[in-house]
Amino acid sequence: MPFNVEDLRKARQALAQFKSAAVSPYHERYIFPFFAGSYFAYRKVDVLRVVAITRAISNNPSYLDVGCGYGDFLKHVREFLPDAEGMEKEGGIFYGLGIEKPEYIRIADAHWIDRKYDLVFVGWMEPGQDFRDPVARNTDVIITTLDQGISLAAEFDGHGFQRVAWWRTPSWEDVNTEIMNRYYTKMPDSKRIELAKMRGAHNFWYIYSRPHKAGIVKKALKKQLEKEQQPADCYEFESVLDECGYGYLQKLENPAAPELMWQVQFG
Repeated sequence: MPFNVEDLRKARQALAQFKSAAVSPYHERYIFPFFAGSYFAYRKVDVLRVVAITRAISNNPSYLDVGCGYGDFLKHVREFLPDAEGMEKEGGIFYGLGIEKPEYIRIADAHWIDRKYDLVFVGWMEPGQDFRDPVARNTDVIITTLDQGISLAAEFDGHGFQRVAWWRTPSWEDVNTEIMNRYYTKMPDSKRIELAKMRGAHNFWYIYSRPHKAGIVKKALKKQLEKEQQPADCYEFESVLDECGYGYLQKLENPAAPELMWQVQFG
């Protein structure tokens, strides 16, 4: 569904108003993810995992972020893969608001991907959209994030791919709830602590590969995980995740999220 420019303008005004009274400069990426962040919460370890897999596929890898929006995640990937590209269907999010579009983001529908890429990243697929076929035709490796219960067309198991690995992280809504309860409501601490015990994490990262590339992908990811044993530098906004109870390799009390956050599962 095309974005209504007037609605976008009102949302930007609301963002400006929020920023003027925000407790932290990093809260906006979880309160207004469309403009200031992404629909999935991520850390630098996520970026490094994606980059490691991409580099393992080719000496000069090609990378496409489908549905990249303003390119928040893509911008960090490009720090390591400077030729990485983005594709966004709705040009109005730039032109309608007078926002400069980066040259590496192309305005086009995902159904019109016109070349092969070593890796395609699908960070967000709106409910009702399904562009798995054109993505599957144009790559051998796909990394996708799935917002549990919303992104219902993000699996590629039935398209000639196998799921090599996956891990769980919070969605922007999960973090949003914690931020609002902690900083922007008059909720008693006792109530907030009780609600925190039901904290969920509803975003999954799935790594898909054609069978002939699966071994390369798995080896690259395992090698990258060995490097994570010694904590690397982080993005400053990761402090919000830690404060909200979404620490790296943290276990949630909610039994619906049994895995440690960011713990990779193979197979």
